[in-house]
Amino acid sequence: MADFGLFDYQEEVVERALKRENIIIWLPTGGGKTRAAVYVAKRHLETTENAKVVVLVNKVHLVDQHYNKEFEPHLGSIYKLIKVSGVSEEKDFFGKVVQRNNLIICTAQILYNALINKEEAKHVELSDITLLIIDECHHTHKEAVYNKVMRCYVEKKLKGEGRLPQILGLTASPGTGGAKILGDAVEHVLEICANLDSAIVSTKNYEPELKKKVPRPTKTFDIVEKRHADPLGDHLKWMMKQIHEFMNLPRDVRLRECGTQEYEADVVILEQRGKTVKRQIDGTVYKCSHGWNRLFLVGPFRRYRMELRNLAADACFENPNMAKLESVLLQQFGPNVKSRGILFSKTRKSTHCLYDWILKSRALQRAGIKAAILTGAGNGITYMTQNEQADTIRRFRQGDLNLLISTSVAEEGLDIPECNLVVRYGLLTNEIAQQQASGRARAVNSQYSVVARAGGKEVRREHINEHLEELTAEAIAVVQKMTPQNFRRKVRYAPFTFAPTAHFAQFDLFQF
Repeated sequence: MADFGLFDYQEEVVERALKRENIIIWLPTGGGKTRAAVYVAKRHLETTENAKVVVLVNKVHLVDQHYNKEFEPHLGSIYKLIKVSGVSEEKDFFGKVVQRNNLIICTAQILYNALINKEEAKHVELSDITLLIIDECHHTHKEAVYNKVMRCYVEKKLKGEGRLPQILGLTASPGTGGAKILGDAVEHVLEICANLDSAIVSTKNYEPELKKKVPRPTKTFDIVEKRHADPLGDHLKWMMKQIHEFMNLPRDVRLRECGTQEYEADVVILEQRGKTVKRQIDGTVYKCSHGWNRLFLVGPFRRYRMELRNLAADACFENPNMAKLESVLLQQFGPNVKSRGILFSKTRKSTHCLYDWILKSRALQRAGIKAAILTGAGNGITYMTQNEQADTIRRFRQGDLNLLISTSVAEEGLDIPECNLVVRYGLLTNEIAQQQASGRARAVNSQYSVVARAGGKEVRREHINEHLEELTAEAIAVVQKMTPQNFRRKVRYAPFTFAPTAHFAQFDLFQF
């Protein structure tokens, strides 16, 4: 494997996969999981008759990334490779694509659509595939599309219907599934193993080498004291209270504290309900059964526009979070300093606000910050097209941009080893998202900053996630120490998400 450029720890984690076992590779972000998968695919194609490898990803931009940076450079001169996403014409005859190529990289939804589509040109059978590689495989749960694919796999395995592909899962953070104690966390890991019909492996003999290859960033809590007065915020909250009272919200709608991350999430859900009602009503001015009136909703803002502008322009009441954020950025960026960072924020709207703020900050502009927004693809003003996403990521890699202001879309999968600053700005997330975000800071002496209000929920959540990250590692260690027989027995009775557990008790799902 030396000629392929694998580290010793990578050779260790692929060993069982090369023996055709179903395996989940657990390595930290930046540890080279994809490169290890490329090597397994290469050996599989060399040694398997009529080999057919399919690589599944859960985000469109990862199709191009895996193809361009890993699989095509190492395998493209020998084998027929193709990438297929929702923007590719090949998705419309995916069955033919699978037949004509040795290795296919695609979004999981495309494969699942092909599995359930009966048209010959589009249909694919799992028996057509000999190796199925699943990137970010911790998403194989509940009704996620990865789990729908694996549901097809397990159902065929239980019925003994034809050949099935070898499974190779890749993950940096299986998480605890909401568990707070070791026993429940172990159950969660077993569930992921069951859903993927796989055992989980990590390096045991070469941990020092891995730690050297993937250094942990320096973590700082950049705490902001609560501002002494916030007349603008108070005025906005008063206006929102008037609107809430006028709206006469249904009993099943509960809006949490105004101005918080939870409140924003509640409003997004409420907005979607409003759009559903609006589609059923003609005209631009309407009143629905809940008593909402469009003109009233915008009225308060029009009446108090000048007052709000004056408050917003008063430097005495500036948001101290912004001053702290500016300080954190200026520690890493400067006119003659080559830095690259990601600023994570919760919502698409907040990324746009932060972007505008950075453009207007003379200090940040003098520091040479060249920022861009990276959000999820979709329809609407604040969404990006898939081409816009790809272009932004390309410019960031090339150095035309040095700061991404991103939602969670950048937490997983981005291959940016030069990134030496990650900032989480007022975020409440689980331990998986926190690990993924921290893993973006891969350069030597990199920094992971948490900008949050003193005594706020964000700091408490960050500490809880640190504990859960440790708990995940402990749970995986417990699972790995099980004998094959005990592991097989435990997995049979793990809380499967795709079929009644009793059905699985009749079968040995795992081969050792």
